[in-house]
Amino acid sequence: MRAEHLTRSFRSPRGGAPVVAVDDVSLVATAGAITAITGPSGSGKSTLLQLLAALDRPDRGRVWIGDVEITRLRDRRLAALRRRRIGFVFQSFNLVPSLTARENIALPVQIDGHELAPGRLEQVAEQLGIADRLDHLPAQLSGGQQQRVAVARAVVAEPDVVFADEPTGALDGDTAQSLLRLFRSLATDHGHALVVVTHDPRVAGWADHVLRMDRGRIASADAPAVEDPTMPLPSATP
Repeated sequence: MRAEHLTRSFRSPRGGAPVVAVDDVSLVATAGAITAITGPSGSGKSTLLQLLAALDRPDRGRVWIGDVEITRLRDRRLAALRRRRIGFVFQSFNLVPSLTARENIALPVQIDGHELAPGRLEQVAEQLGIADRLDHLPAQLSGGQQQRVAVARAVVAEPDVVFADEPTGALDGDTAQSLLRLFRSLATDHGHALVVVTHDPRVAGWADHVLRMDRGRIASADAPAVEDPTMPLPSATP
């Protein structure tokens, strides 16, 4: 995933000059690596993530997923690309409460009119440790299990890029560490590019690249990040 000179502004709720949330940002996220975007509240992290994931359009600038410039696509083609080449993990999980875990995971693929390869959903669920919870509703799952269902939904179609917005924000320490092991496996073992917005220093400690935003701009870039020495090294499987 590559972005060049992204800019996004919004009308001020009190009138006056527009508020510039993302200001001339360029970055690259490579396959097989975790890129963490950090910074204080209001620095533009979540707005940037939405632009990169094609959930919003920039005022200026361009974004590519592979060799496709997504900022030039019309709405229908853009929606199809999001379903097939982009995975998104929301902080609030965004699971459909009336659907089982299995149905939630398969939902984007079904909307796209495609079928998963036989056993693909079960394989991802096994990797995530939720194979025995597939027939449960979200209300019957713990917060960590719901997050794993959300991750399974994001990766089951094997997208090029997985975006995650504050994925550890609602998780306890043990569950957050388990999720970070999973993200490392998705990058290293399965070749996904992961782009993660976070306030959590544990996430930055596991990232290959750390970008810090301030006032809508990339204030600093560290690559690779220094792993948190208090956390064990990730294993090859989640």
